[in-house]
Amino acid sequence: QGQLVESGGGSVQAGGSLRLSCASTYTDLDGVNVLGWFRQPPGKPREGVAAIYTGDGSTNYADSVKGRFTISQGNDKNTVYLQMNSLKPEDTATYYCAAGYLGSTVVARRLPQAPEYKFWGQGTQVTVSS
Repeated sequence: QGQLVESGGGSVQAGGSLRLSCASTYTDLDGVNVLGWFRQPPGKPREGVAAIYTGDGSTNYADSVKGRFTISQGNDKNTVYLQMNSLKPEDTATYYCAAGYLGSTVVARRLPQAPEYKFWGQGTQVTVSS
């Protein structure tokens, strides 16, 4: 039992920034050690954006957001953030946070895929206008 709740979405112009938050009620008892962000643009498939391994802070990103987005974990380790800078219209999507359990080196080597996550939030909308 538990939940992931996203917040921070909104509408911005191209070049602007947004910071998404995901509050998690999952604990160590749930075996969660990876938190991630996905997005689904209108009419397109869901895609992975970023992930963080809570054990050592290792992160990974989709090529499309490298250098622009940053995933991080709050001091209480129950919140994950996605700082999005230099936003582009193609970043428009519903953004979802997810939680799962993976091997200690997975995130350092690659971006985890959707089937590797156990839990999902309800999503928050991000719209970037030109």
